[in-house]
Amino acid sequence: MSSNLPAPIILWFRQDLRLSDNPVLEEAVKSGHPLIPIYILDDETPGDWKPGGASRWWLHHSLKALAGQLEELGSRLILRSGPAGHVLADLVENTGAAYIFWNRCYEPFHCERDAKIKSTFTDNGLTVRSFNANLLAEPWTVRNKSGDPFKVFSPFWRAVRAELDPGKPLKTPDSLNAPQSWPDSDRLEEWELLPTKPNWAKEFEDIWTPGENGARDRLDRFLENGAKHYADGRDRPDKAYTSGLSPHLHFGEISPRQILAATDSVRDSIGDRNAEKFFSEIGWREFSYSLLFNFPDFPHQNYQSKFDHFPWREDSDALSAWQRGQTGYPIVDAGMRELWATGTMHNRVRMIVASFLIKHLLIDWREGEKWFWDTLVDADLANNSASWQWVAGSGADAAPYFRIFNPITQGEKFDPNGDYVRKWIPEIARLPDKYLNQPWEAGPLILKEAGVKLGDTYPEPIVDHKAARERALDAFKSLKETA
Repeated sequence: MSSNLPAPIILWFRQDLRLSDNPVLEEAVKSGHPLIPIYILDDETPGDWKPGGASRWWLHHSLKALAGQLEELGSRLILRSGPAGHVLADLVENTGAAYIFWNRCYEPFHCERDAKIKSTFTDNGLTVRSFNANLLAEPWTVRNKSGDPFKVFSPFWRAVRAELDPGKPLKTPDSLNAPQSWPDSDRLEEWELLPTKPNWAKEFEDIWTPGENGARDRLDRFLENGAKHYADGRDRPDKAYTSGLSPHLHFGEISPRQILAATDSVRDSIGDRNAEKFFSEIGWREFSYSLLFNFPDFPHQNYQSKFDHFPWREDSDALSAWQRGQTGYPIVDAGMRELWATGTMHNRVRMIVASFLIKHLLIDWREGEKWFWDTLVDADLANNSASWQWVAGSGADAAPYFRIFNPITQGEKFDPNGDYVRKWIPEIARLPDKYLNQPWEAGPLILKEAGVKLGDTYPEPIVDHKAARERALDAFKSLKETA
């Protein structure tokens, strides 16, 4: 391809679907070269880690938003599907591109793929550059005094904070140089990322606005309303005190630097305690990525090998009841129904439902991890695996296995007025508060007045709490005996 223009740069978008505070875009624009933005739908992901249904719904809308933003800057988003290396090779051949830029991903299979792609194209004379767009610190840079990765969160976060100098987030470019001609592109609709038969995501659009503008709006609303209650209120599923930023962070529609900068700008109004607690949640995300990068088997192997001998139960009926929100424990069922209807679940309730699956039902944490992977709009390999292993007790800096959440008292403590349970389980909404988290304790007259028929309109508990707790503790003791 002959042209007076310098050779184009292929700008490979991945989990960085934004134009502001985007280092790869900043460097590409500085070069003055024509830019060819591309997103590749690469389903060559091994094992169980192809994007799940909820993630694909989000991706469709996020790509649509990004394409619109690029058009406003005189550019466009090229869409291609297939193995990323093959797609890029075809694009290089047909555009004469001499550079490929991308922001880094940290999933082990992406690291392996990207290293091969970089080696191949570098050997062929192209310039390949990668950048950090989505973490405050690269996982290989945060080490303890022995030079090893941190295995405990608190010292990890102290080390990151000590070196943290995020600076001002980068601005959105005013315009982007276009190539002399554009390569062919798939149509987004051809990828069929949206569910249709049935459209189980129909309620998502009333809740979520994927894309960079949606991320900014959600952050602004949180800082204006929820942030001032965050430290004490973040465990209340009946209140809108959490940020809801996790899917935006996963898809890179907003960066941690932008979140920290915006939070710091209102620190006086929301208070240091709330700001620092919110920062520590960003820190847990960083810690999760450090674990994933430094221990690549983390999503499918117990971090603590003693759990390899744990006596997990295979119980498809119990697993199905948990997935459908039909366990007979209202706070658990409310969480699972919220997940199915909205693609998300309040963080405190995530811990409760995870503890119930693992410890009350003795079902392998990996079954829960897979279900969340398919149903969460914020399904993120690092966060998902680290959080499930934390609850299981098998992970790094994990909760002890014998910490078994009581779903009755958890519901009473964190949903004290029953608003959350009543929203998601309307069939028991008329029960008095005293019995809302344990309907089986209500007498026949109270149940009748509330319109509840246990085993009919709402299930009996699939397991007795006290007996399940003892069974779990016995299972944990067996680990000690075999250690």
